Amino acid sequence: MHISVGDVRLFFDVEGAKLVPDGPAMRERPTLVLLHGGPGFDHSSYKPLFSQLADVAQVVYLDHRGNGRSDAGDRAKWNLAQWADDVRAFCDALGIERPVVFGNSFGGMVAMAYGIRHADHAGKLILSSTTAKTRLDRVYAAFERLGGPDARDAARRYWEGPGPETLPDYARLCFPLYSRTPRDPDVNARTKWNFDVMFHFGGGEDHAFDFLPELKAVRCPTLVLGGEDDPICPIDDQADIAAALPAHLVRFERFAGCGHGVYRDDPQRALGVLRTFLGP
Repeated sequence: MHISVGDVRLFFDVEGAKLVPDGPAMRERPTLVLLHGGPGFDHSSYKPLFSQLADVAQVVYLDHRGNGRSDAGDRAKWNLAQWADDVRAFCDALGIERPVVFGNSFGGMVAMAYGIRHADHAGKLILSSTTAKTRLDRVYAAFERLGGPDARDAARRYWEGPGPETLPDYARLCFPLYSRTPRDPDVNARTKWNFDVMFHFGGGEDHAFDFLPELKAVRCPTLVLGGEDDPICPIDDQADIAAALPAHLVRFERFAGCGHGVYRDDPQRALGVLRTFLGP
């Protein structure tokens, strides 16, 4: 499905009912809006795992502008502020109030920008395997620890110049290190890619943004999830996020033996933590 949000149409999909029969009344369940990683990917990596949450929440999958099946729009608007504003506009267009916004990796960056810029709109935030400030020194050290000097060198060459020339070695040597669980090849095959937005962000704003001083503006309960073997958003980045958020609002869950996207490496624990956080 598509919905118009300002100058673009955004693609979204939905699983689960918002209202469910509960004796003589209709009981309202939270709406979980999933923001995918990348940029340059789509929402499909969340399927079918997150379908399991459709019994406790209305699950909404969203493709960011310039990604997946959403319109590309003006590339000058491929930035975190606009992507965050799109989340607010998307929810307003569909009448979604107090959403629980989940963002993994790049999606977590958008979720933070949304939580800062629209602090009174969010019901809850879930920041998974993400960073509030890119620290390439940590990234390179993590890739070297997990994959040796060749992985470190491939990561350095890619992040110093994201593009079609540096991506193949990065994909070959570094992508397999993201998670401890081997990635299903069908996931990449069914993903709708946009490398233009990937290189645009990776070579620009990804090196410059810093939300750490601004996270104190977040006003809703926030769950931070981090894998201790995550090379691209190292666990120290998650600790920095948790420390920068208002202490009375944050819950920080570390996952030993897990990499990028803890729900991939430890789905049972991750879904259990999410179910608890989605509750009253």
